[in-house]
Amino acid sequence: MLARYGNFLKQLHCAGVSLRYLSTYTCKDGVGTILLDNEKTRNSLSLEMMNSIQRNIVENQHDTELRCIVLAAKGRVFSAGHNLKELTAERGSEHHKQVFHKCSELISTIQSAPVPVIAKVDGLAAAAGCQLVASCDMAVCSDSSTFSTPGASFGIFCSTPGIAVVRAVPRMRAAYMLFTGLPITAHEALQAGLVSNVVAQEQLNEEVSNICKAIASKSRAVITLGKTFFYKQISLDVGAAYELGEQIMVDNLATVDGREGIKSFVEKRSPKWTHKE
Repeated sequence: MLARYGNFLKQLHCAGVSLRYLSTYTCKDGVGTILLDNEKTRNSLSLEMMNSIQRNIVENQHDTELRCIVLAAKGRVFSAGHNLKELTAERGSEHHKQVFHKCSELISTIQSAPVPVIAKVDGLAAAAGCQLVASCDMAVCSDSSTFSTPGASFGIFCSTPGIAVVRAVPRMRAAYMLFTGLPITAHEALQAGLVSNVVAQEQLNEEVSNICKAIASKSRAVITLGKTFFYKQISLDVGAAYELGEQIMVDNLATVDGREGIKSFVEKRSPKWTHKE
């Protein structure tokens, strides 16, 4: 019964039908879109919201038709960060630990997903919301978007958001954001490396669509192999990274789509991907 219900939900997803949760999932032409949909709390990353986003990734990431996931939000705030009502003293330390651990789990889920996850930002991304953007594989934002880590202003330093931010932007810029809490503009975020591209608001949908189409034209299996190695090598020293990278390249060439890619280039034709690992 549960399996049939799961298949029914999957069919609805890939037919472009949204299911109403704090975040909703739709799938069209290989692009899965997770929409944060709780404007009342400025799309805060409550425990329930993080569970919802994570569930939408985990339940759909192995769909063989899926090529990438877009993380977007309804309204003018991408996400204001953690829901501070969950962090009151009355909730207790155990609940606080649960909130922050879930956030770490969500970030890990994004980076271990077999397809690229792209943040589509049109508005404010603050604190853990900024962490979420910094943790995606790519981020595209409108020119009116802003990014901040203002936790110290509320008596709780953005320690965990800072982990993602300082790995995306230079130390001096990260320190400015964390210690002052002041926002940076979309173009400052681009210059710092927090986002991949900035476009006018009316061009945001088209830009994200173009990126998704470019990814979808590649072999899913090759992209998955590449993403896995990309994050693994970051923690290695240069020598170890190259040693592992050499073997990864050899393994890549031994895959069905690796062989097809080389063959199609030699034969001057478009490749016919199997998308099989």
